[in-house]
Amino acid sequence: MIYTVTFNPSLDYIVSVDNFKTGATNRTVSELLLPGGKGINVSIVLQNLGIRSTALGFIGGFVGAEIERRLEEQGIRTDFIPVENGNSRINVKLRSIEGTEINGAGPVIGRDKVEMLMGRLDKLEQGDILFLAGSIPGSVPDDIYRSILGRLDGRGVSVIVDATKDLLMNVLEYHPFLIKPNHHELGEIFGVELRTREEAVPYGKRMQELGARNVLISMAGEGAVLAAEDGSVWKEPAPEGRLVNGVGAGDSMAAGFMAGWLEKGQYGHAFYMGLAAGSASAFSEYLCTREEVESLYAKISGE
Repeated sequence: MIYTVTFNPSLDYIVSVDNFKTGATNRTVSELLLPGGKGINVSIVLQNLGIRSTALGFIGGFVGAEIERRLEEQGIRTDFIPVENGNSRINVKLRSIEGTEINGAGPVIGRDKVEMLMGRLDKLEQGDILFLAGSIPGSVPDDIYRSILGRLDGRGVSVIVDATKDLLMNVLEYHPFLIKPNHHELGEIFGVELRTREEAVPYGKRMQELGARNVLISMAGEGAVLAAEDGSVWKEPAPEGRLVNGVGAGDSMAAGFMAGWLEKGQYGHAFYMGLAAGSASAFSEYLCTREEVESLYAKISGE
């Protein structure tokens, strides 16, 4: 079974405004209201690719109830833990000004709720897959990812971690199956600027030396790099297309990679599936569909 964990789910209110002006009333020309959060994005992409998963995490208030309703409407299993102190986040993403977002804080998550999540994760078994993705709210212990991997260590669970800085570095001793930093995050860890795929390769290998089994590096328009556990290195530029929405592209890449790996157990196929899924989401209004991924996969792989 596949599980995803999103500590701070959201409803993403994605709007376009022509000629946005501060200090004035602005009216939207387009709107989308979508469930968000990195683990949730992974579950949605997996579902679109025909793979079932269970979405775990915390939800609060009427916003949390709507997140759960929308996911279940899409056929995604949920096992969220409700919290009483606050509402899940509403994040405003303004497309008219690239990179402009206002993200909510989310509810306060008590220690008892964290232990409830740990109890759910304690039931994972040999062969299960767990995605840990995204930041954590301030009310959650900052070593939570490390604690989870420590509890699962030796149980035969494949863990995928998509996080930044200490959240990522602190789990490497437990040899996660896959980590997926982007080139900015990887460069920040080592104090370098990574602009090309060739420059990223040695730092992917450094992360393997520190404990990661497979390192998938997303590089936006530059494409992606995979340093695989079998010693192979895969590098490909991004396919041609128009950037529509970069939100969720990295999550889609991680989901696509694992879908490919589960399908054939081949690193090349998994890598191409990851790159195709990440690119398809970037070229779409929302997260990628199976048809979009298959079309780009054929172009990338030449098959």
